[in-house]
Amino acid sequence: MASNDNINFFDQQKANSRIKARIVSEYFPHYCQIIASKHMPERFGYFDLFSGPGVYEDGQESTPILLARNCHRMDFLRQRLWMVFNDAYWSDKLKENFYQRFSQTDFGFRPHFGHSKVGEEPEIDKFLRTSWMKQNQSGRIYNECPSVLFIDPFGYKAIHTDVLTDFMKSWGNEVFIFINSKRINPALDNPKFEEDLRNLLPTTFDQVKIDIRTKRTLGERLQVIINGIGEEFKRKLGHVFYTAFKFQEEDINTTSHFILHITKGPKGYELIKQIYNDFDNVGAAFDAESNTYTFDAKMDNRPQSLFEEELRRMPIETLAKRLWKKYANQTISAQKLFDEDQKETKFCRMHYAMALRSLYSKGALQSRFTDDKKHVVTVLINDNCILTFVNHD
Repeated sequence: MASNDNINFFDQQKANSRIKARIVSEYFPHYCQIIASKHMPERFGYFDLFSGPGVYEDGQESTPILLARNCHRMDFLRQRLWMVFNDAYWSDKLKENFYQRFSQTDFGFRPHFGHSKVGEEPEIDKFLRTSWMKQNQSGRIYNECPSVLFIDPFGYKAIHTDVLTDFMKSWGNEVFIFINSKRINPALDNPKFEEDLRNLLPTTFDQVKIDIRTKRTLGERLQVIINGIGEEFKRKLGHVFYTAFKFQEEDINTTSHFILHITKGPKGYELIKQIYNDFDNVGAAFDAESNTYTFDAKMDNRPQSLFEEELRRMPIETLAKRLWKKYANQTISAQKLFDEDQKETKFCRMHYAMALRSLYSKGALQSRFTDDKKHVVTVLINDNCILTFVNHD
């Protein structure tokens, strides 16, 4: 049976929920395009373990419906999309809402609507650990169902990181985790919740508890938790990229939730930073305190002050100084610079363009284009834009 919080949550869609749904639903089709550019699989998987009803009582659509709409617009994806939805309480309602908007034949693979209770059903863990890796005629090994898993359990319970890391072992698989930071923060100090937190942080739990005691603000404590989860994936998978998106409370100035995206691929990392930035309304690149992109509904319709505008420029200048030092006296294409450096930062493509243009305006950088076209801007992130960093001496 669902909790009252779960049931009442879907009465009316709040701004934070709207942005969360758009982030995931807009990311997934672009993710599939990246995969298809390397290998066209038999299926693309989207797995949502806590899917909800798909539509709020006020008529607003949530992630399952929005994602299906975005994918339906693409011919190659519409024929290959396999959606697996699960919700112990809302599954039947989601199925009803889904087929009010789509027919049984709109997608090449019929969606699955499950009723299982995550964390108590071994078949879910078995499913997530299933590998679709196959060998093609040339002998190369591919994942014939590269998939994105979205897990949003109204808190942090039922997140078993060992299962998620097994899921990500298959080429192309990625994970979104949505966590209620208001619940996980106090739970770290409560022995009653230790078992659940050890499922989330199986090898880093003790260290996270130690590290978090030295942090004064919620933003700092949040970053310790994010890094702890990221470290779990690194220990099991090797190098991974993880980036958080923070949601502020809609009535007070504190963090309510965060989305954590985890990928093994630099292209996925590049894409999610761009998607996050499209919805970020606090910092030009990311919040300096918690190193995350941020959405604050309170700022949606409020004019920015000159002080806030200056804060937005500060991260760009930090990036500009970093690039000037790193690429001193070098000549390199803007695309190669971006591909190299973005793996090490939370900045997206737009931020690199802004930082490089700032360096150009200060005389610290020269640029030329090799495509014989007239360009309005001084720097574009592409192979035809050649950058020369002016001698530091």
